[in-house]
Amino acid sequence: MKFKMVHENYNVQDLDNSIDFYAKALGLSEKRRKTASDGSFILAYLGNDTSDFELELTWLADHSGKYDLGDEEFHLAFHVDDFAAAHELHKKMGCICYENPAMGIYFIQDPDGYWLEIIPAHR
Repeated sequence: MKFKMVHENYNVQDLDNSIDFYAKALGLSEKRRKTASDGSFILAYLGNDTSDFELELTWLADHSGKYDLGDEEFHLAFHVDDFAAAHELHKKMGCICYENPAMGIYFIQDPDGYWLEIIPAHR
């Protein structure tokens, strides 16, 4: 029996704002979308050409306010081929939330508070 990871889900308050963030910060674009016939939810699947893994953003019509992310002890990690350029972009965007120079990594935070780890590709 073999399993293949296909997507990670994050619930978001403002779908368009989140899609814009992921496009600018990580080069992800919307690959497909599912909208409930009753308008109760929208699922937007983001990805890029380097992997078939997708980030599923879920917007729920009946949810208001921030999502409770607990202690935020989880994250999604990304390799990047130009670490210095990525760091400069994220610094300009103001989304770097934690840096660990000793490990050679840093984290950015999306509009809903999810952490994303940035790792040099050749580490």
